[in-house]
Amino acid sequence: MTEVSPKGKGLSSARDVVCFSHLRWDFVYQRPQHLMSRFAENGRVFFVEEPIFDAAEDSVDVSIPSTNVYRLVPRLGSEEGAVNERVRKQIGRILDRMAVEEPVAWFYTPMMLDLATDLEPSASVYDCMDELSGFRGAPPELLENERRLFELADLVFTGGRSLYEAKKNSHRAVYAFPSSVDVSHFAKAREITEEPDEQRDIPHPRIGFAGVIDERMDVELLADIAGLKPDWHFVMIGPVVKISESDLPRRYNIHYLGIQPYEKLPEFLAGWDAAMMPFALNDATKFISPTKTPEYLSAGLGVVSTAITDVVTPYGDMGLVHIASTAREFVAALDAAMKENAGTRNSRVAEFLKENSWDQTFASMSELIDGVIARPQPVTNDADLGGSGQGLLRDKLFCAA
Repeated sequence: MTEVSPKGKGLSSARDVVCFSHLRWDFVYQRPQHLMSRFAENGRVFFVEEPIFDAAEDSVDVSIPSTNVYRLVPRLGSEEGAVNERVRKQIGRILDRMAVEEPVAWFYTPMMLDLATDLEPSASVYDCMDELSGFRGAPPELLENERRLFELADLVFTGGRSLYEAKKNSHRAVYAFPSSVDVSHFAKAREITEEPDEQRDIPHPRIGFAGVIDERMDVELLADIAGLKPDWHFVMIGPVVKISESDLPRRYNIHYLGIQPYEKLPEFLAGWDAAMMPFALNDATKFISPTKTPEYLSAGLGVVSTAITDVVTPYGDMGLVHIASTAREFVAALDAAMKENAGTRNSRVAEFLKENSWDQTFASMSELIDGVIARPQPVTNDADLGGSGQGLLRDKLFCAA
């Protein structure tokens, strides 16, 4: 366990953030890590994950995966008893030792709401990056917990435009912040020539996907595309979650490379001829805004996707992403994407993405939070933070696109 100490010199006026996340820090690097790492540039972030039930007695593992980011993983001895109360006490001890006062409370899941009852936050934010109720294994109490979180939160951010439309009448202050991108990181792919060992021997043309492989993936579509083009090779990067690996299509021209570090993704993308997003159209994808869309484009790749609402608008409407439904349409669109004039496409991409960086998203969010903190606060807060202590999602992880 990492030794923790109180707030250090130079951080006395900085903002502490306590983030409650269903996604683990060492999972796929995406929205939570992008935003929390930016908060950590000027303050401290306490990244609270769901508990693991494998310990002889209740405790919290503390590690520092990034500068000023404290990863807190509760380890409990059993699933019996008031789980939330036990986790809250363990987390509370750590935050007290670290002299955390009036932090920003940041939620990625309503299922961790009852862990925040002792925080006394200066502002509360619900960053609703996905419609978790549509995901496989969603607990029945999720929507009720979300209703309570809407009552508590000062601000609600959504991960895309379609999710904003679904949530805008649930709270007085809902703002859409679609998936952003670290352009400079992924633009490295346009210059890299050295191949990663895992990909070096895969023949061209290569069509790639990098992200979580779960119930949102149309595995039948992937199999059909690969069957239509036996001379094309399909590179699949990412963890397999909530579906069985036996459900994945197995063909000699489909290559599963597993999860890869965020830092190395440009090296893989540099060796692709096009990128794809063969998502199924189901409850789990109805409101997604795939982070990989701007990442692929920043890497200089032509992109083909199924008709995901937040991809069709704006990317499809602007001609930045090809939209396809059937395997034959996908093959034709991929062929067209590989033949596009990369210079022309990259110029149009640069114009669009200059307003969609994670730095700008973070700055806009911070401005809204500053406004909440600056306004006069009521003496009491009638929002019901109470609960039986049994609302925690426990070991079910909801994974973003």
